Amino acid sequence: MSTPNSPTSPADDAPVYTLVAAPAEGVPDVVRTPEALAAATAALAAGHGPVAIDTERAHGFRYSGRAYLIQLRREDAGTVLVDPIAFAGDDERAHLGALADALGDAEWIVHAATQDLPCLAEVDLLPRRLFDTELGGRLLGLPRVSLGALTEQALGKSLAKEHSASDWSRRPLPESWLNYAALDVELLVPLRDWVAAQLDAAGKRDWAEQEFAYLTEHAADPPHRRQDPWRRTAGTHEVRTPRGLAIVRELWHERDELAERLDKAPGRIVADRAITALAAKAEVRGFALTREELRSVNGFTWRQASRFEANWIAATQRALALPGSELPPKRATAEGPPHPKNWAHRFPEAADRWSTMRPATVELAESLSLPVENLISPDALRRLAFEPPRPATAASVDAFLAEHGVRPWQRGLVVPVVTPLI
Repeated sequence: MSTPNSPTSPADDAPVYTLVAAPAEGVPDVVRTPEALAAATAALAAGHGPVAIDTERAHGFRYSGRAYLIQLRREDAGTVLVDPIAFAGDDERAHLGALADALGDAEWIVHAATQDLPCLAEVDLLPRRLFDTELGGRLLGLPRVSLGALTEQALGKSLAKEHSASDWSRRPLPESWLNYAALDVELLVPLRDWVAAQLDAAGKRDWAEQEFAYLTEHAADPPHRRQDPWRRTAGTHEVRTPRGLAIVRELWHERDELAERLDKAPGRIVADRAITALAAKAEVRGFALTREELRSVNGFTWRQASRFEANWIAATQRALALPGSELPPKRATAEGPPHPKNWAHRFPEAADRWSTMRPATVELAESLSLPVENLISPDALRRLAFEPPRPATAASVDAFLAEHGVRPWQRGLVVPVVTPLI
């Protein structure tokens, strides 16, 4: 068995990594009082260099995407673990926003910033400068960009990873979980330095800086709310009629309201498959279900689901009572252009443009050792192919892509390739 800071035991021809099973300075006490937070803020403000930051949420357990633990680390300040729940209430944003102010213009190092920034924004804890090690790894074209994979490749160290899917809303937090959380920021500073050096060597540092600036600028933007999110309910494809889809929609919204009120993950109240199975049954029956029939659907006998039998029956009745004009269409209304697979017959010119522009951008991305989605967002390219500016000049295409969030470095590479294909 591997021991802390000792080599792991891989196969004979596999790389040997040093297992880091505990923070070098031990697991600090969790900050839970205004006095402790003030002391931690002062220590971090007096530290040097960039600030490593991470959060732990409770996806799969809670409805909200809020942070249940915030980890920070800085040279000469060590690691700080903050329990934001201890500051919940009117003063939460003031307490944690003051921490952001104290850090000033220090660069924040985050791994996969799009996952952490929304919950940090909720408490006014936002960076003025950012370095995303995961995004840097993507721009380098690395095949594996998880925190563990990068620390192994960059630093020859393997992190003990055991509690990523745990319920971080639990209190008190077990010591082993806190150990795991502290490790998430233990190596971010040296990892950042390695990624930065690799970006410099590849001539991609400016690309990364533009991406990081974009993330910083939009850190406080509200998360995008998908249109008709109920359509993503597992098993919806098995519901055959608009009336059945209306039942799925009503049940989904009923569950979502309950989940938000109870702050529980929707799937812990009743599973998607139970919703679509009930909808399939009700659409055939054509009139309201009895409690006995509801209980015959696997999933509605769960302890949580059974508490709200009246809600499920009422939601089903609402859907069954809707006039035909209020039933949802069988296919969702597209956000932006329809999917390119449907263009050939209705939009043949757009289909022709897509059939040349998409392979050209894929080939360009491969030549640059980039994932194509990091070269240009699929949505921006799809919109350009569907309804390009007229006349299609380098300047008009550049302006079009800029309006859709494509960064200057991306436009500089993509515009010369796609403009002749329009």
